Amino acid sequence: MSVETMAGTTTSQTMRAAVWTGPDTIEYRTVPLPEVPEGWALVRSELTGICGTDFSILHGSHPRAEAPVVMGHEITGIVEIAAAGGPAAGTRVTVEPLIHCGKCHPCREGDTHVCRSLKLYGIDVAGSLAEYVALPAETLIPVSSAVPLHEAALAEPLAVAVHAVSRSRLKGGERVVVFGAGPIGILTALVARAEGAGSVLISEPSEERRLVAEELGFDTVASGADPVHTILGATGGDGADIVFDSAAHPSVAALLPKAVRVLGTIVLVGVYKKPVEVDLQALTFAENTVVGVRVYTRADVERAVKLIEGGELGLGRIPVEVFPLEETRAAFTKAMTAGAVLKVFVGPATAAVPGKGEA
Repeated sequence: MSVETMAGTTTSQTMRAAVWTGPDTIEYRTVPLPEVPEGWALVRSELTGICGTDFSILHGSHPRAEAPVVMGHEITGIVEIAAAGGPAAGTRVTVEPLIHCGKCHPCREGDTHVCRSLKLYGIDVAGSLAEYVALPAETLIPVSSAVPLHEAALAEPLAVAVHAVSRSRLKGGERVVVFGAGPIGILTALVARAEGAGSVLISEPSEERRLVAEELGFDTVASGADPVHTILGATGGDGADIVFDSAAHPSVAALLPKAVRVLGTIVLVGVYKKPVEVDLQALTFAENTVVGVRVYTRADVERAVKLIEGGELGLGRIPVEVFPLEETRAAFTKAMTAGAVLKVFVGPATAAVPGKGEA
């Protein structure tokens, strides 16, 4: 198969891709251009975000990913070959990368994001750490080309934050605490503030990321301070109305019942890698609500896009860094440092990618 580009020239039948070939191994290869079945579109990758799920694939600990595979589920790109009924060629899109069976009880009830056999592009099948990715037309959601590219590329993780805040049933005025100032924690805090939270306090042990949170206008737990003591002090001894756990660390799990008020809500946004100890008696006696979060719905992605296009979150202030496709391994190394750069993206090729830190 060849591709008619927007300029009218024809590309070869191959492309460059970063291929995960086994634990801690990524190879920059020439691979066949993806086939584009009927009803699918071919998307030219612009930016792909790297997240913690990708780390587990890289290390060989993800329960479903099988090598070799092209990773990349945080997808932003330009439609190169359009599908009937989908966005036109030349449209910038973000992607809802979920693959559901359509048969299990959650799917039959319309809750496809918690499909019992949920899969994702970039994990179970090829993703966007390549020059092109083929995707079903229904997964594509247009994003205004007027939006800065690196803000558009935050749509997928922002959808996680939108879903988390929606699940919290935040109504406005609540005292909110967020554990963890990584990408999801910061985005959750931004969405909670935009949805009317009365206050947002962030607890983050990394000095660099704590400073990022402060630069974005959030109160934080001071370096070395006891988070629970700080939270109780900020809430008149009551505890927070809503606590978001985006850290998913055993030390944080132990603090959750102490940080939330009686009849308050705990939202588990981060994914724990193994079971942890939690004081269930404390949660029971306080009649707390504990809410799980798994990915997002289509409506959450669409809401994320509207927030990005509206510019109300100030996403341009989030520090990012962009690596070319051939430096994907270096991008992973940077992303895993958990430093001041909050989000790391990979672009298609050196010549097509903004300079590092300039997306």
